[in-house]
Amino acid sequence: MEEKGFDYINVIPLVDVMLVLLTIVLTTSTFIAAGMISVSLPKASHSQENVTRRSIITIDQQGVIHFNSNVVALEELGRRIRDIDKNTPILVRADRDVRFQVFVDVLDLLNGEGLQRVAIQTEKRGG
Repeated sequence: MEEKGFDYINVIPLVDVMLVLLTIVLTTSTFIAAGMISVSLPKASHSQENVTRRSIITIDQQGVIHFNSNVVALEELGRRIRDIDKNTPILVRADRDVRFQVFVDVLDLLNGEGLQRVAIQTEKRGG
């Protein structure tokens, strides 16, 4: 008896594997993109977790200000803040080693613009 050769290649298992890999890559890239700016947060005994905020202001260790992951100067931050609704939640993330004056300047700017919902992100203190 003679064996019959392949008339076609079954690609369904290949497509299944590729879809699983695509799902893993997209999920992983979402988590990586969420924490692009490295900041060592200060510690507090009470910390808010799982707080969803619409606008994020990050101050890195060198005192560089980021507004929604874009580097901005303090004056530019003021212009961008004026354009948003006063009830927009703002999350301030500042590195624990940042110069205190930069942090105060950002908070003073937010207060001067009349923003009502400002939170400071910290890490929960261990122990």
